[in-house]
Amino acid sequence: MIHLQPELLSMAQSELRTLTIFVKTAELGSLRRAAAAEGISPQAASQALAQLELKLGARLFHRTTRNMSLTDEGRLFMDAALPALQGLERAFQVVRQARDEVAGPLRIVGPRSSFQPVIGALLDEFCRRHPDAQPEVQLDDRIGNWVEDRVDVGFRVGSAPADGVIARRLFSLQLILCAAPAYLERHGAPASLAELASHRCSGFRHPSTGRLLPWHVKVDGSTVEQDVLPAFCTNEESLEMEAVLAGRVIGQLSGIMAAAHLRAGRLVPVLAAHVADQYGLHIYWGSRVAQPARVRAFIDLAIERLAGNTDYVLGDKELARLEVQGRRQHLRPAA
Repeated sequence: MIHLQPELLSMAQSELRTLTIFVKTAELGSLRRAAAAEGISPQAASQALAQLELKLGARLFHRTTRNMSLTDEGRLFMDAALPALQGLERAFQVVRQARDEVAGPLRIVGPRSSFQPVIGALLDEFCRRHPDAQPEVQLDDRIGNWVEDRVDVGFRVGSAPADGVIARRLFSLQLILCAAPAYLERHGAPASLAELASHRCSGFRHPSTGRLLPWHVKVDGSTVEQDVLPAFCTNEESLEMEAVLAGRVIGQLSGIMAAAHLRAGRLVPVLAAHVADQYGLHIYWGSRVAQPARVRAFIDLAIERLAGNTDYVLGDKELARLEVQGRRQHLRPAA
């Protein structure tokens, strides 16, 4: 345990500057040159040394018109103060180096639902570029406390979780009603939202609260809640995806999870005109300045790869085309 003297505990920034001026004057033998090196006026430097001598009750320098040299008391003080200042400078250098290197711990938080495909690909590229970085990823659908969780970078669906953070929208998070070709061939497709009541639908329970979440659909330009009676229900998105891909149910899936399957024909959009897209995936962080290089590098890569990314977003025309194409291929002709 290190016990600091009360004088050191109460030392203000100005007193640290005074010690620096004292050491610089001793090294250069000139108060004027020491003041210039520290970027202050000779008058300010002289006043700082006078206050230091008054506080110590000892004269620290012999003064002539041309130079200054340490007294015996000044040399004793120099021998005691210099190691402390050098240690402080080393501490500053360590922090500056850590700030400038893309290395060290990087704490990332994000939603548990609909996010694994995004963060997985992003982390893979980031770690290949910066092998000395140490990402620590916490996925949770609750919105935690920025300070308590010691977050460097966060992702959220919706908007920033708290005041005082900077947020940028990356892309729209679509909620798409999807069915596998096998489902359409066995059960047909609903022609309207009202017909969903006669179809086998999946339900999703919030992983943290256990609440059964309603579907969100777009009606006349507004997003409304659509309650469904689930034929299958889970709080794990991958299980819901498996059930939809297997043709057991119609499910409302995020564009992140569904886009690749829709484009490959493994899923077909259902009621594409009602896709909700009022939510967005956001990245957020705490400050525009003094970011460690590892944090700045990750933010820059995330924005470069994800802002406006169409891998997870389907346009209205594409959705309509895929729905028409899927109905033609997999619905039985009417008798």
